[in-house]
Amino acid sequence: MNFFERQRQVRRLSTRLVLLFVLAVVGIVVVVNLAALFAFNATTADPGQLVGLIAIVTVATVVAIGLAALVRTLALRSGGGKVARELGGVPVPANTTDPELRRLRNVVEEMALASGVPVPEVYVLPEETAINAFAAGWTPSDAAVAVTRGALQRLNRDELQGVIAHEFSHVVNGDMRLNIRLMGLLFGILFLTVIGRGLARAGVLGGGRSRGNNNGGSAAPLALVGLALLVAGYVGVLAGRLIQASVSRQREYLADASAVQFTRQTRGIAGALKKIGGLSDGSELKSPKRDEVGHMLFGEATRASWLATHPPLVDRIKALEPSFDPAELRQLSQRWAAAPPSGRQEDVAMGLAPAAAPDRPHPPAQPGPTGHAGRVRVAPGEVLDRVAAPTENAYTHAAAILDRIPEPLLDRARDRHAAVPLLLGLLLSTEPEVRNHQYVAVAQRQGQQLADSALRAADDLRALPAELRLPLAELAFPALREHPDAELESLLAAVFALIHADGAINVTEYCLSRLLLAELAESLRPDSRWRTDRRKLTDARSAAAALLAILAQVGHPDRAEAERAFQAGVAALLPGTPLPYAPPENGVLALETAWPVLDELRPADKERLVAATVAVISHDGEMTVPEVELLRTICGLLHCPLPPMVGVSTG
Repeated sequence: MNFFERQRQVRRLSTRLVLLFVLAVVGIVVVVNLAALFAFNATTADPGQLVGLIAIVTVATVVAIGLAALVRTLALRSGGGKVARELGGVPVPANTTDPELRRLRNVVEEMALASGVPVPEVYVLPEETAINAFAAGWTPSDAAVAVTRGALQRLNRDELQGVIAHEFSHVVNGDMRLNIRLMGLLFGILFLTVIGRGLARAGVLGGGRSRGNNNGGSAAPLALVGLALLVAGYVGVLAGRLIQASVSRQREYLADASAVQFTRQTRGIAGALKKIGGLSDGSELKSPKRDEVGHMLFGEATRASWLATHPPLVDRIKALEPSFDPAELRQLSQRWAAAPPSGRQEDVAMGLAPAAAPDRPHPPAQPGPTGHAGRVRVAPGEVLDRVAAPTENAYTHAAAILDRIPEPLLDRARDRHAAVPLLLGLLLSTEPEVRNHQYVAVAQRQGQQLADSALRAADDLRALPAELRLPLAELAFPALREHPDAELESLLAAVFALIHADGAINVTEYCLSRLLLAELAESLRPDSRWRTDRRKLTDARSAAAALLAILAQVGHPDRAEAERAFQAGVAALLPGTPLPYAPPENGVLALETAWPVLDELRPADKERLVAATVAVISHDGEMTVPEVELLRTICGLLHCPLPPMVGVSTG
């Protein structure tokens, strides 16, 4: 199942989620209506009064559920960090020197680079001693990854990689959006238990006072309604658990398989699952919100039951290791009861970390291509298979990328104050005239001091190979998010000014700037719309043609050759549909209106657009390193994360 098929599956799950939610609401309404009829002795009322009572109760119940779900969803609009903080999460600083936290951040950074997405916010749940983790957010740009203190202490690096890889599968495949939407809906159907508890308590207390005043029956209906709402609420709890299980069980198997693909081995994630089964704390959380987030966790939030949100632990392990014997869990449990495992000590024993030193990227970095001379042969189908699905070498390649970026630049990317001028420096054009226009634009909006810092950063970045510029920008994201919203809004304006400072900006510089602009905007204002992929390709024909024409023009100076490349893209996009080759007069700036249209394409149509883009860029049978990076930025703008392309050879 490739990324686009997974997106179609998420759409089907979204539809199922809505239907299950509606059925749950109908069941709750029926229970509340029956209780209301009994409480108010409505069976003796005339039919008109009976209909009126049912209508009032139904409307009140639906409105209460709907408002509760809406309010909860709105409260989660700020992104994944909100969910992590509600569960007691503490942010992990980007420049932390704590060995355990540094190991966690390095694993997350490597996984983000291997996946082709911005580095998410990273949290630790310090009060949770069990082994668990989750990813939350609307898009990769506002995502947060959180792990428990137990996971940090008990898991070795391979196991931590497996858990984080599992969570990144949810990040890149759109599962997070469904998960956070489910949180809002579940809160709505569970909200009645809160109301019912209050009414029942008030009714009982009120009834006690009334009996002293010879008015014993006045509060009885209130208590009965409260009890009815409690019953309805527990119906909602049951429905919520069924919905969680329906939505999440199969996706957990897929995420486990993706983790193996990410990390190139099964021992990591299988080892983490064994430790959950063999340790007394397991994966059970203490947080009172654990039921609300149970469907998005790595392991079961509560003791396993027939309403479990996850597949049985033994089944998950057997899917990874078919020869696994469940008796092994009992043996591990006995061994660890006397001496619980220490992840850091296991790392030292396996040679994955020195006895006392900050964690470094692992596995060891291998030399990579430098400069712009590298070329890669790739077919459109190969690229489509790699979207949101790194190859077995992608994780090693990501570690190599981290190792190739000079340490001073990494330190600046992780520093809250140095990250802003570094990012602006990455976006400054290499053309002196265009750079001067951009410098003036930044100075006017941000001040000369920041403009000068950005200019110095651009000089420091001059020797940085093309394939390292996008990863460095993505590494800076956590530090950028530490700024107040007002400062980020100002940075958005500065990036926008860089794009529009001069029409001579080239396509590669434009796309990188536009990608980072979009990611910054999404981290500030996450898109919480229910559906964002409704548009048909026939409605986006002109926008797609503009993109393909610009790419053909840039990659082929000869107009005849450019037109042939354009037509190759059209053939992949709309077979049998003739489109004229007409590059827009305003160049790349014509894409400003195209991106929102193209990003809303349905999964199948977006798949064809990516294939058409590859067909244009690789019309000569191969792509240069800059072309590969251009393709990655375009895929990022279309929310189809493309990992770094391995297999590039120089010469």
